[in-house]
Amino acid sequence: MTFRQIGVPLAALVIFGLFWEWLVWVNGWPNYKMASPSDIWPAFWKFRGLFLEYGWDTLWRTVVGLLLSVVFGVFLGMIMGLSKTMRDALYPLLVGFNAIPKATIVPIIALMFVGQHDMNTILIAFLISFFPIAVSVSIGLSTLEPEYRDILASLGASKFTIFWKIALPKTLPEFFGALKVAVTLAFIGTNLMEIVEPHGRGLGHLFDSGKISADYPLMFAVLIALALMGIVLYYVVVALEKVFAGWAERNPT
Repeated sequence: MTFRQIGVPLAALVIFGLFWEWLVWVNGWPNYKMASPSDIWPAFWKFRGLFLEYGWDTLWRTVVGLLLSVVFGVFLGMIMGLSKTMRDALYPLLVGFNAIPKATIVPIIALMFVGQHDMNTILIAFLISFFPIAVSVSIGLSTLEPEYRDILASLGASKFTIFWKIALPKTLPEFFGALKVAVTLAFIGTNLMEIVEPHGRGLGHLFDSGKISADYPLMFAVLIALALMGIVLYYVVVALEKVFAGWAERNPT
């Protein structure tokens, strides 16, 4: 990575933090109304053990849920992308499911599988993040130019070869674009479940504890921790995209 790629995002974060601190100071907001960045670091340090422990719980559950969404989303997207009949049959179901607010599904799953904190959290992370992956893969495969397919078929290529050599690489830019969205959605799903479950673990549970005790610096510290974890996971996806689909990137003129 170049200095610009590292320095510009860091500078933006610093400017945002200074503006946040200034906004709280100018309005004279107490920390029980709006915590400032200078209030957040002491909360991090005070509960550093819980942040490490619960942060790991949130991270691994999110990653597992995201991996499941990739496997299922790619499989479903392939089915819809390669078959117009299946696409017409499944799209309304997927759109209808995705239109349901996931916050309403969380308590249902929590009641169905009482005490299964890990499974419940992973399940919600999966349910909330597979949709964009399935749709992107489906669109990528269904919009494959017929000329490519016809040329390879005339040369004796099998359907599997056409899929492997042309269709699959073509979907990679759309897939990674959807995966960047799915990363943030998976974190949302994880924390929804962690907040709802009364005896759960994870940063969502720590946020709920701060809410109960009206500890606003702790609540904002949890939000910052989640944001940082989301940024790290996002850039992991960006790194993978450069490895597997870097050929599709175009530098702006």
